[in-house]
Amino acid sequence: MIIRSFNLLVLIKRLSAFLAHFETPLDFPANLYRHANGLAVIHQQVHTSPSVVVDVWVKAGAIAEPEPWFGMAHFLEHMIFKGTDYLPAGCFDQVVEGCGGVTNAATSHDYAHFYIHTASDYVAETLPYLAELLLHAAIPADEFDREREVVLEEIRQAEDDPDWLGFQTLLQATYQHHPYGRSILGNADQMMQRSPREMLCFHRAHYQPENMTVVVVGNISQDQTLQLVEQHFSQFAPRSICPQPVIQPAAALEGIQRQELCLPHLQQTRLMMAWLVPGVKHLRSAYGLDLIAVLLGGGRSSRLVRELREERQLVQAVDCNFSLQQEASLFTITAWLDSDQIDRVEALIGDRLAQLAITPVSELELVRSKRLLCNDYAFSTETAGQLAGLYGYYNTIAEAALAVAYPHQIQSFQAEELQLLAGLYLSPCNYAVSILKPC
Repeated sequence: MIIRSFNLLVLIKRLSAFLAHFETPLDFPANLYRHANGLAVIHQQVHTSPSVVVDVWVKAGAIAEPEPWFGMAHFLEHMIFKGTDYLPAGCFDQVVEGCGGVTNAATSHDYAHFYIHTASDYVAETLPYLAELLLHAAIPADEFDREREVVLEEIRQAEDDPDWLGFQTLLQATYQHHPYGRSILGNADQMMQRSPREMLCFHRAHYQPENMTVVVVGNISQDQTLQLVEQHFSQFAPRSICPQPVIQPAAALEGIQRQELCLPHLQQTRLMMAWLVPGVKHLRSAYGLDLIAVLLGGGRSSRLVRELREERQLVQAVDCNFSLQQEASLFTITAWLDSDQIDRVEALIGDRLAQLAITPVSELELVRSKRLLCNDYAFSTETAGQLAGLYGYYNTIAEAALAVAYPHQIQSFQAEELQLLAGLYLSPCNYAVSILKPC
């Protein structure tokens, strides 16, 4: 492995020079409104779409959970659909399905979101039900006990999945005491101690207008959208005072944090490496690392795939991924390989990262990587549902207008800036690694 020392102060100053001259055009195609109570509403009319997506995003992910309420945000996502004082459990699903629509929800560390996708003619019929659930969830005790068994089964299934176990171990080593290192699911012991009263407190504290973004995209007018939202997202439940989480900043890794798991049902060894990298407060740097991820592991002609799999045949597969998060993002490299190749492959990856920090990438590689990322962005913003998700996600972790700046930012990177980012954040000496081996 090539180990070279970098003058960190010089790198930071040179990177700051790039940032100082960078301007992002924010020609946002949707309309953003903010009510006096803090509720954000994003609307974009798509005349060619026969349907409408209503996607509601809430700043109430796992990062908001106080100890020992871990798993509460995800469990609440389930319980939202169990009715209110005026809406029986199952009624919402029946109404949406009766209109030919679909609904679903998801929880992350940074957010929870809930959406309905239905024909344009049925928005006025379905949106009120979603608003009633989100604003006035009742958390009935009998439904709480039944749904807890569903969540416990999710936990058991996850713990039987070797890739989930390996990735969770990697997160814990990377984020250490930060909430991003915890499982969104929580664990069985904690889940058995939770009560409907605690969940109701969590809901009333966080499902409030200043934490919520209602996104409506499709063939619906601005006037109708604002009227529906004003009518049905105005009477929020009384606010509760909930215990606050203690969040320690994600600390930079020092040295190599190594862990090895022996798993009985695993067929192929995994080498999983992770680096702690910037979140949305340093979005320019984050996007540059996204570009580096494609350069290293995006397709057959990328650096690591070409060398480790195609030429040297040391791995069955290798993948590089960047995951943007609000406070601290994650850069990972995963290789599927034989156990006797672990040390060699890990050393080669470290060596290639060191080289990336001292040698600018070629123009051909840079153009290819930019094209792949911009094409992927284009393909992921074609439908009303994709647009609604993109706007809601960015408005929850940063601001909505940044959702459309991505292609411009990617196209503006030069080789020297990527070199600087690699030197700052992708150290071959400071990272977390989890190794999964068959027993």
